[in-house]
Amino acid sequence: MSQSLLKVVDLQKYFPVRGGLLHRVKAQVRAVDGISFELQRERTLGLVGESGCGKSTLGRAVLRLTEPTGGDVLLNGESVIGLSKEELKAKRREMQIIYQDPYASLSPRRLVGDTIREPLDVHGIGTPSERRAKVDELLDIVGLRKQALSRYPHEFSGGQRQRIGIARALALNPSFIVADEPVSALDVSVQSQVLNVIARLQREHGISFLFISHDLAVIQHVSDDVGVMYLGRLVEFASSVDLYREPKHPYTRALMSAIPVPDVKRKSKRIVLGGDVPSPMHPPGGCPFHPRCPDAMPQCKEVVPPKVNTGTADEPHFVRCHLYSDAGPPGVE
Repeated sequence: MSQSLLKVVDLQKYFPVRGGLLHRVKAQVRAVDGISFELQRERTLGLVGESGCGKSTLGRAVLRLTEPTGGDVLLNGESVIGLSKEELKAKRREMQIIYQDPYASLSPRRLVGDTIREPLDVHGIGTPSERRAKVDELLDIVGLRKQALSRYPHEFSGGQRQRIGIARALALNPSFIVADEPVSALDVSVQSQVLNVIARLQREHGISFLFISHDLAVIQHVSDDVGVMYLGRLVEFASSVDLYREPKHPYTRALMSAIPVPDVKRKSKRIVLGGDVPSPMHPPGGCPFHPRCPDAMPQCKEVVPPKVNTGTADEPHFVRCHLYSDAGPPGVE
């Protein structure tokens, strides 16, 4: 197995809710509630779940774009959480982000060439001529012509703007990139072009991706491993092949049943979940999914399900569900 690049340990991000005359903290929104996983080198981890489950907050907390409430993040064996401001600035050369909205993430007042060159300027990398050459190289990597350097973001299509965002993320030669819904705002035909660019970057440059999306078809296409989030928690984690072949958690099965089937002759049985997603401010006790789960048992309301490996030591398939609480090899947490 390839060496671990990123290790996330019991990561938490709570947002305080204040109220009253003294503006005191009344409650906490548990956006990310104790998540742990590892990402191997030159692999893509897909993170999927309904809107509001905490996917984007997790991605930003991993990069310390928002400060975690607890837990730890290790990149190349070094804790990101304990770094000072200056140390974190240097560490950002190893980790970057591609944002969801390709227009909002680009300054409308800056030329494309200046936008792509900005990370090189901030970190003082190379001479002016070397920076210009690097920008030309980045444009070529993402499939844009050099004429783009002297144009503004509004002069490009959505797919082209996302390529500009990818070029900016690549400027510092990072080993890890968080791709936060990078194709959700694009047309389907343009999505495939951008996804092909990302796949080629991984093959040629060995970059590891945390790919966040609510689209399970996209996640299946790009991911080596997949994590399923629900209400700030990771409820299932496995290789993409295993998870799509045999989803374990009832929530994962419900998500899978909603994937459109291109063959009109094939009938897929849709699993419709009842009720609404509980508030992360007041999550239910026990398993957070039990109020909507078609397979809920009495213990689901009281006991938090342990993480169980339903796969093997070499090909693990982790799930947090009482349906499998007696499964897995001895010693699994």
